[in-house]
Amino acid sequence: MHICLTGLLLALLPALAAAEIRLQDAQGNEVVLAQPAQRIVSLAPHLTEVVYAAAAGAQLVGTASYSDYPEAALTIPRVGSSDNVSYESLVALKPDLVLVWLSGNGVETANRLRELGLTLFVSEPRTLEDVATSLRQIGRLSGHDQEAEQAAARFMGQLRYLRETYSTQSAIDVYYQIWNEPLLTLNGEHLISDVVRLCGGRNVFADAMPMVLRINVESVIRADPQVIVASGMDEARPEWLDDWRRWTTITAVREQQLYFIPPDLLQRHTPRIIQGAQLLCEYLAQARTHYRDLDQ
Repeated sequence: MHICLTGLLLALLPALAAAEIRLQDAQGNEVVLAQPAQRIVSLAPHLTEVVYAAAAGAQLVGTASYSDYPEAALTIPRVGSSDNVSYESLVALKPDLVLVWLSGNGVETANRLRELGLTLFVSEPRTLEDVATSLRQIGRLSGHDQEAEQAAARFMGQLRYLRETYSTQSAIDVYYQIWNEPLLTLNGEHLISDVVRLCGGRNVFADAMPMVLRINVESVIRADPQVIVASGMDEARPEWLDDWRRWTTITAVREQQLYFIPPDLLQRHTPRIIQGAQLLCEYLAQARTHYRDLDQ
């Protein structure tokens, strides 16, 4: 009997090893799960969306404020906002995996969650390829490898098309505005700058620090972008985009190259960013044609 049991255990070892999940997160930590996570909490709207895109929405038990896509996410209990987590509410959900956004939730939040004995996977997408990687990682952690791989493959196919179509076009200077009061933009390390590069654009604040930076009107005037692209709060074009019209020394203003892209399509690190990228590429192509015509 002892020999039979030993033989059985030896036979099961490969299957048990295969069931264990090991992945390195954005902080370089190895995350180990004995089995796919069944109770997931995401601490950012984009992570919530990626969970659904990876076919793991049914395993989501908690999320952060503003997690409003897809519609099913609206029913998930909230555990605070990305920068103000309710640890008591989170722990009460008894998650076996917490998805953390490093630059949004912060290192202190990640450290506190570890102190509480929770298993974390920290994410920090910086390139468009990282969106596909996030899909695959969350698919792996949740036991939906196949569905997540299919979603990642679709995303990468769309990305390749945009890169082949637009990335080698003549460069055009772009200022991307997140908000107006205070005046906020992004440097070259941010994912949105990767979208700008994809479309053959050049972020005029690429070399600035930090990743999200507060600037003033004078710095935009000095940078003299050929195109200004604004986000906002929702689907509506923000009124403050047109406030730039008074600054006619800026090339983008003088040539009426002011554009709006809904923030959910460009500022969330999800598969929908490819829709925002498509819009940006089309706008930059339109501006490129305009400036080419001026030169003739």
